[in-house]
Amino acid sequence: MKRTVRTWTFLAMMMLGTVLAVAAPSPPEPAGDAVADAPPRVLVITLKGSVNPGSADFFITSIERAENENYDAVVIELDTPGGLVESTRDIVQKFLASRVPIIVYVSPSGARAGSAGVMITMAAHVAAMAPGTNIGAAHPVAGGGQEIDETMEKKITNDTAAWIEGIAEQRGRNKEWAIKAVRDSVSVTATDALANNVVDVIAKDLAEALAAADGRDVTIGADEKRKLRLANAQVVRMDPGLKHRFIMRLADPNIAYLLMIVGILGIYAEFSHPGMIFPGVIGVVGFLLFLMSAQILPINVVGVILIVVALALFVAEIKFTSYGMLTIGGAIALALGSLFLFDVPEKVVETPEFSMRVSWWLILPATIGFSLIAAMITFVVLKFHRRGPQTGEEADRGKIARVLERIGPDGGQVKFDGVIWNAVSDESIDAGETVEVLESSGAIVRVKKIAGSN
Repeated sequence: MKRTVRTWTFLAMMMLGTVLAVAAPSPPEPAGDAVADAPPRVLVITLKGSVNPGSADFFITSIERAENENYDAVVIELDTPGGLVESTRDIVQKFLASRVPIIVYVSPSGARAGSAGVMITMAAHVAAMAPGTNIGAAHPVAGGGQEIDETMEKKITNDTAAWIEGIAEQRGRNKEWAIKAVRDSVSVTATDALANNVVDVIAKDLAEALAAADGRDVTIGADEKRKLRLANAQVVRMDPGLKHRFIMRLADPNIAYLLMIVGILGIYAEFSHPGMIFPGVIGVVGFLLFLMSAQILPINVVGVILIVVALALFVAEIKFTSYGMLTIGGAIALALGSLFLFDVPEKVVETPEFSMRVSWWLILPATIGFSLIAAMITFVVLKFHRRGPQTGEEADRGKIARVLERIGPDGGQVKFDGVIWNAVSDESIDAGETVEVLESSGAIVRVKKIAGSN
């Protein structure tokens, strides 16, 4: 009873404390001078590589964190040759709607904001570049360098030009140059970009970029005016988490291709040697990861069909003896399918660092290696088939066995090939005698006594 009273008393006190805490007046807001004395905080993230769904999600997550934790600005250190259009649109839309100022800093020296990087840089509230960097070349080309149909190219170019013109207009930057970057693929150095009102600042390092941005007036959202307060800012760096790194890897065409090859090889090995299990499991996992990549990367249906045909030809080589012709056909189909696997018009200038093609240095070893493995498996299977049956009725007939346990119509035991078998016979045969196998059915053999045996 006392314990019950104490429990209810404790709960009542907790509830009373909660009510008092809620009812108590809020502490006064710090005076303006106190807020001004608090050091500004800047969240810094880095993109070195292509713009893809992984990097776009990382950008958006970082900006949302800065908004929720009341950072004074977000700085994006940018070095990109370009990337996927939809990912770029997602980033730009977040920039334009952000409740925290965005500073894009193209750095370090030697870096560039190519293609998609132009849109990202021009969408920032403050655009900065390090000496020795460049920006531009945003004309749409096909992923893999293929030509775009003239009508489609005109449509895509006009759409991209209108898009970048709208970005430049909203940020008060040079619309004419932005349009030329799309239509004529113009690219300029940091000095020329500053002179042509493409960017706002040239800074040798991050500290100088923040100092140059300090005191600038920017527009947040549609019409909120804000003065940047970034002097002596506290810099907090945010690196991509496991999720974003994983997505960025899957967005690499070469990684996606390797996953596909692992998937095909594992499934092929399981088809050629049923019951191995492990290759089949690895193959299924690899293929599922490739399908995840296919949700990120633009997949060419023709390339996928050619690769499926290649797999079918490799499997057919096991079933039908073509003396290598089916394997050769499969190798050709695999190489062509690999070449055309990723091919969709992209607003990106292809560079050694960013390409929607799978590297030939990956296609050739994969094709040759896969073909050799297929040929070896085919050779082993054919050799096994030529040996004839090793078990079963046909293989066991005529073998000589030793009786271990008296045999009659009701059964007994014999031993041959190192294995003990259950046996039956139409006659009684004593243990120790020699018999001949007439037929086998499952684990039971029918035998007869060899004349003169003992």
